[in-house]
Amino acid sequence: MSSGSTGAVLLLLAFSLLACLCLHYVSRLESGPVRWVHDEQRELSAHQRLVYEAAGRQNTSGRAVHPQTSGVYGDRECTMAPEARFDCGRDRSLTRGECEGRGCCYAPLAGSAGPPWCFYPRLYPGYTMGPLTPTARGQTASLTRRQPSYLPRDVSSLRLEVTEETAGCLHLTLKDAASQRYEVHLPGGIPESRADNQSVLYATEYRSDPFGFIVRRRSNGRVIMNTTVAPLLFADQYLQLSTTLASSLVSGLGEHYTSILLDLNWTSLTLWNRDMAPHADANLYGSHPFYVVQEDDGFAHGVFLLNSNAIEVMLQPAPALTWVSTGGILDLYIFLGPDAHSVIRQYLSIIGRPMMPPYWSLGFHLCRWGYTTSNTTRRVAQRMHDANLPLDVQWNDLDYANKRRVFTFDPWRFGDLPETVDGFHQRGMKYILILDPGISSTGAPGTYPPFDDGLKRDVFIKNATGGILIGKVWPGPTAFPDFTNPETRQWWEDCIRAFYAKVPVDGLWIDMNEPASFVQGSVEGCPDSDLENPPYTPKVVGGRLNSGTLCMSAQQKASSHYNLHNLYGLTEAHATHSALLAVRRKRPFVLSRSSYPGIGRFSGVWTGDVRSDWEQLRLSVPAVLQFGLFGVPLVGADVCGFEGDTTEELCVRWMQLGAFYPFMRNHNDKPNAPQEPYVFGQKAQAAMRTALNLRYSLLPFLYTLFHHAHTSADTVARPLFMEFPTDPNCQTIDRQFLWGSSLLISPVLEPGAVELAAYLPAGTWYSLHDGRPFYSGGQYLLLEAPLDTINVHVREGHVIPQQEPALTTTASRGNPFFLTVALSAGGWARGDLFWDDGESLDTFETQNYCYVVFIAGQSQVVSEPVDLNGALDGLVLGGLQVFGVPSPPRFVLANGEEVRDVTYRADTEVLTVTNLALPMSEVFTVQWAL
Repeated sequence: MSSGSTGAVLLLLAFSLLACLCLHYVSRLESGPVRWVHDEQRELSAHQRLVYEAAGRQNTSGRAVHPQTSGVYGDRECTMAPEARFDCGRDRSLTRGECEGRGCCYAPLAGSAGPPWCFYPRLYPGYTMGPLTPTARGQTASLTRRQPSYLPRDVSSLRLEVTEETAGCLHLTLKDAASQRYEVHLPGGIPESRADNQSVLYATEYRSDPFGFIVRRRSNGRVIMNTTVAPLLFADQYLQLSTTLASSLVSGLGEHYTSILLDLNWTSLTLWNRDMAPHADANLYGSHPFYVVQEDDGFAHGVFLLNSNAIEVMLQPAPALTWVSTGGILDLYIFLGPDAHSVIRQYLSIIGRPMMPPYWSLGFHLCRWGYTTSNTTRRVAQRMHDANLPLDVQWNDLDYANKRRVFTFDPWRFGDLPETVDGFHQRGMKYILILDPGISSTGAPGTYPPFDDGLKRDVFIKNATGGILIGKVWPGPTAFPDFTNPETRQWWEDCIRAFYAKVPVDGLWIDMNEPASFVQGSVEGCPDSDLENPPYTPKVVGGRLNSGTLCMSAQQKASSHYNLHNLYGLTEAHATHSALLAVRRKRPFVLSRSSYPGIGRFSGVWTGDVRSDWEQLRLSVPAVLQFGLFGVPLVGADVCGFEGDTTEELCVRWMQLGAFYPFMRNHNDKPNAPQEPYVFGQKAQAAMRTALNLRYSLLPFLYTLFHHAHTSADTVARPLFMEFPTDPNCQTIDRQFLWGSSLLISPVLEPGAVELAAYLPAGTWYSLHDGRPFYSGGQYLLLEAPLDTINVHVREGHVIPQQEPALTTTASRGNPFFLTVALSAGGWARGDLFWDDGESLDTFETQNYCYVVFIAGQSQVVSEPVDLNGALDGLVLGGLQVFGVPSPPRFVLANGEEVRDVTYRADTEVLTVTNLALPMSEVFTVQWAL
């Protein structure tokens, strides 16, 4: 060997040693939020390696030649477990030749459903990542693709932007580096923040070629996301990103007719707002591209894709998922929690916390499409109260409108509607009517001011040639307001103001706002274009994006309807909320059918046209819980169902469950049998009355939960896994739920049942009905559930503020309070009460409220007013019941004076004190001596 050769070898050895030292140094950077990955095996989780090793033993293989490479993929590149395959033919069905022409693996399996036959090899050519460079809010890097992908109009150059929003929130954005694409701008914007690098909960790793990233939880190294398992694809109308999941316990990705946990057995979910009655395998009214994953040991994380285009999410048992969007950018927020409560708070810090509803909106609402006159409407409310059934809000569906045109009322059938509404107000009730977005475009000029004025002010969505797009809804041909246009929002307010001057409504119900249309696209059809016929259409009802809605090429102020469709309900809710705020100067109430992230700031939501059957009753529970995760706590299903005839038993059980929906409304369709509570037999009415009175007694507690949702992003109706994250039995339960952390609701959801198997997490749970204790080690118990009973249990250690019920909240708000105190094993409990006038604006923000904390311990209950501003003046504590008092008290003192009206039940260990009159606006103490 020559001296030159020896020198070259030594130089090579030196470089090898230096490379090893560098790799060793990089591997020690686990404590930092960013790490580079160069070795293929380093980005695979331990679970994946086991899966791939198992796949090798199964000898599942395939071979493929990529058109841009000269080599052939060997068995190792295509050998993987079937559940770990990522579909290379998502956009269309491929033959072997077409599959291999894409550079993918082809390995048929028995059967046609399930794992794909054509799938990506492990290291499929994709984007190459350049170095990360610092920016004002994080880091950025360039991504380039040397050869185009198989997609039409492939984007060859991307920009990665990484922002550490907070210690628990990582924000990654992938966008076209050369061209501007549509990006979602939520109403009100997203607050800017900056993380403390020393406290971040995540570590991020990047693979440069082909590009991918991995997000780990710093505390335990668990992989939260791993996008290196399949290629990133980014074309003009097709964006695809895949990732592994930390577990199979995934919730979210609404709105769909599902259980609380999603099915990962090769299922797909489409997010595309559609006028569609709830049923399986359909895209429904709202789109929420956000999911929560329950991890081991009580940890949880969430992921939000801020994208308003049509999205399909493929779920597979690896566990893994793939996002596919038809446009926009990939704008990802990753929330590290570390628990589910923190995940929701972090998510709502991006989309906005929910509004504070008016107190009266938590009462019972009654509606029907078919209250054909104002006289009928008044008679319904009168019959409710004659039957001693609480009712706060009377509604009208489209019956009220003249020729079904919004902002009008029929002069013959509803000519005295203004007087009718005044009458409701005099009785302490409220009134709401429906307001569809479709504006009738027919009739002589000057006969319908909303359309005439809208034309002058140029507020309507246009077709591709610049004319007004005309669809068809209830009044016939209609134009659709463009709520992304500031002038439209002002016109909408002016229309509401003019109508309110005649009919002083208390809130508005915005329906048909997906937006729905009874013709495909428009009455004139839609142009043949890429927007109407994209290269890939997710699995939507009707098969086309414009089915049951507007043309995708329709033009709005902010962009095309192709980009804005899923935002329509949100933008209308924002405009309606703002209009009511300006017109009424009180807390707005808006109820919307269509939804998108952030709508909870402006509106409640109901779950649409549910059927009157037991399946829909049962699945309404996870639907309500999902919306709680989406930041929409004011949610409910139509009690007793909307479509079809209910039965007496079903309606009783639905009224009992509905009493614990955060929003409770009975709503019925025209052709169906009546289902107002007063139409049923006396026993059924009594059961419904009991459920309604129970709800009304709990409204102070429910209102306090909404206060915490508004100010702290807490959930109201809550799945058990959020409160008991380390209990594996709670991970899947969606037939029971919680109000806050204190009340466990266990409804009957099957016909004929008179008992119920309910799960009680570990601890003591007291029946709210009679205080009977249940000592659970975390187990199912068989509970009695006759037709007049819904099982509700109070968790030990909690104090529930209640109030004597009445027929309206106007009346009940003046009644005496009482406390339910559920003592822990150590004799302690805590609760709180938020109280204001129930409808003024920003009472918390302006400190115009009362807040009282209740502490029980050492055989006494003490109130601790934290903030007092007069809202509780004149209101008294009338009594209390204490669960878990081990022996009869020798005496009871209230503010130091002995109380005579005391009872004690030894069989249930319940102490009851009545006929108190302790001012709620002052400190009080109730003591008992054992």
